[in-house]
Amino acid sequence: MITSTSESRRGPEERRRQTQEDGQVVALQVLKHLEAVQFSRYHLIMAESADVEQLLTAFRKFSVYGDPKATGKELTGKTWVKLCKDCKIIDGKNVTSTDVDIVFSKVKQRTARVITYEEFQRALEELAPKRFKGQAKEEALQSIYKLVEGQEPTSVGVTKVAKTAAVDRLTDPSRYTGSHKERFDDSGRGKGREGREEIVENTGYVNAYKNAGTYDSKVKPEK
Repeated sequence: MITSTSESRRGPEERRRQTQEDGQVVALQVLKHLEAVQFSRYHLIMAESADVEQLLTAFRKFSVYGDPKATGKELTGKTWVKLCKDCKIIDGKNVTSTDVDIVFSKVKQRTARVITYEEFQRALEELAPKRFKGQAKEEALQSIYKLVEGQEPTSVGVTKVAKTAAVDRLTDPSRYTGSHKERFDDSGRGKGREGREEIVENTGYVNAYKNAGTYDSKVKPEK
């Protein structure tokens, strides 16, 4: 009976101690879970911040395209369309030039001819479900952001100067000979008409006479 009583007394204490230990394990697990969640949220916020910065950078680059006086804070209808074309938002199937024109008119102020960065973001929100059909709203928005992030205007139709030996030889006036050489001065600058035609000067001197105009300075008038 004594042994039985002793065991019965130790039973609740052991159970209480076990309960405390179990509680500590659970608390530790919860703490680790919260830390993992906070870690994930931190990196998500950092990633979103980086994406937003890239989106803003692209907006500014397109807003100043072709206009040295632009402030980088607004998109005109022309630069908005160019952005949509260069960033492949306009795909000719789901989104057309007409679609982006309609959205531009929808998000801008009634009397304005430009859109701000905030209005630009709303315009992308309008186009996202149309451009990425079948995707959830938030997923489609992220997809259209990725099309724009880090992009800049492309220059189409600009002819670059070819850098070849043949072109260098043809454009180097120091290598010209004969009558072609007379078309350029010592610095390689073209003489214009004087290099192509023999211009007759009505000065009374033989053409190309080096001492023309010196007669009066050499002959003293008689007293």
